Amino acid sequence: MKLNIYPAVALLFLAGSCSDNASTAVQDTPEAQETAMSQEAPATGISEDKTQEVLDHHWEAFSQNDMEAVMADYTEESVLITPDRTYAGLEEIRTNFENAFKAFPKDQTTFQLNKSVVEGDVAYILWQAKTPAFNLSYATDTFIIRDGKIISQTYAGVADAAQE
Repeated sequence: MKLNIYPAVALLFLAGSCSDNASTAVQDTPEAQETAMSQEAPATGISEDKTQEVLDHHWEAFSQNDMEAVMADYTEESVLITPDRTYAGLEEIRTNFENAFKAFPKDQTTFQLNKSVVEGDVAYILWQAKTPAFNLSYATDTFIIRDGKIISQTYAGVADAAQE
């Protein structure tokens, strides 16, 4: 029996960057061209190592039901999008995880991380979980991580009633 539950977990995808694409006149000198190129495509300063570090921390904190460690990954500007609701800011995101930790009791849930990909400031995970009430056969989260914090996240999953 399929359950339409989406344990608003977490474990994001609003690409929140804007850019000014105003064109710059390029002169024929190499110096002018280099300056123009650097203005058009500034270095992002994105560290994949930092993105991976935050992703690893978040997965560990979530799987341990560690509310304070999970919340340390977000800011007041963070957004979490799930199939049933969008959570904005720390208070709403905390509410999501309070519900998620009830759905995934620490000592009664088995988590399995099937795939983890980091590209720049984007992190993607594919995972599953078994709880006393349901089996989450397919779950996915996408994160945008900047300056060591989760800025945006999406979550979706497919849950079936646990077999007795």
